[in-house]
Amino acid sequence: MMQGTIQNREAFLNRLAGRLGRDTIKETIDRPVWKHQPQHEVMKGASMEELITVLQEHCVRIHTDFYRTKAGDLPKIVREVVRDFGGGPVITAKDARFGEFGLSQLLTEEWPAEQMEVIEWNPELAKENIKLAERSNVGIVFSEITLAESGTVVLFSSDEKGRSVSLLPQTFIAIIPKSTIVPRMTQAARQIQAKLIKGEVLPSCINFVTGPSNSADIEMNLVVGVHGPVKAAYILVDDM
Repeated sequence: MMQGTIQNREAFLNRLAGRLGRDTIKETIDRPVWKHQPQHEVMKGASMEELITVLQEHCVRIHTDFYRTKAGDLPKIVREVVRDFGGGPVITAKDARFGEFGLSQLLTEEWPAEQMEVIEWNPELAKENIKLAERSNVGIVFSEITLAESGTVVLFSSDEKGRSVSLLPQTFIAIIPKSTIVPRMTQAARQIQAKLIKGEVLPSCINFVTGPSNSADIEMNLVVGVHGPVKAAYILVDDM
């Protein structure tokens, strides 16, 4: 990914401060420490199995199918879920974990009976990827961080992991490594902040996706599948 450069930053900030009648800040600001921090007490001390139970139960509320499997059985489960969703075309993120979990062959060679088309996001195709995602029936991605409390998967966008994979196909599958599960947004924000402190380059877009698309804007009636995938499935894979 090409890195941009910031030019005239100090001059811009000084001009902005002057227009607002404020002194230019010369030193870094210490992050405040609040006396009460209840966000850290929710599910504090919960075991991994307890978090998985919370995640599974919440999937019912967000209309998302939930599966749990061992790493060796993951290809079989993925194939079954894709079939249940009506087959291909399938589009996947370009993610090394597909190979690490034994899904590479499954997504390229082992669909002879179905004659299923499988597309991998290709940075060289630029906007053509979006058209491919639009005509795909199933999008498959790996979750970076998974929030048990809300049934949310966190996706980091990049040149190789376009956000359209989870947003444009009719159905959506998120593969959730067990090691990615945290209690709630609090821990996800902490992980992202830790990356920033270490000097890691964060993605330009971080998506928090909770099941299929839905809206209750009209008379508070929940409608699922309004502006994105109409069905979603989470596949939890034991990786620890």
